[in-house]
Amino acid sequence: QVQLVESGGGLVQAGGSLRLSCAASGRTFSNYVMGWFRQAPGKEREFVAAIVRIGGSTLYSDSVKGRFTISRDNAKNTVYLQMNSLKPDDTAVYYCAADFAPLAIVVHSTTPADYDYWGQGTQVTVSS
Repeated sequence: QVQLVESGGGLVQAGGSLRLSCAASGRTFSNYVMGWFRQAPGKEREFVAAIVRIGGSTLYSDSVKGRFTISRDNAKNTVYLQMNSLKPDDTAVYYCAADFAPLAIVVHSTTPADYDYWGQGTQVTVSS
């Protein structure tokens, strides 16, 4: 079992920045591909970014590429999402997720159903 706790959400004006953190506990953090997803009201949960353990390969959705940066600190069991140039369309609940994939060298899935563990979510609101 892996427990994930997100933090860092809040209200920010368009063009601003936020950094989300996800602290993991339980199983060996480094065995997991870590991802961020988001869900806006009335919409399905969508992939934002993910990072593997080996080599730090990352994958981003087209909507955030160039603005968001995912990183992880395996020594601290934490994954981060730095969000810059935020837009009102980025408003959503952001979820951290873990996919057990100790040998993965690239992110192999952007599908929520493929991720094994989820945090409770943190609200990000971007005002225009």
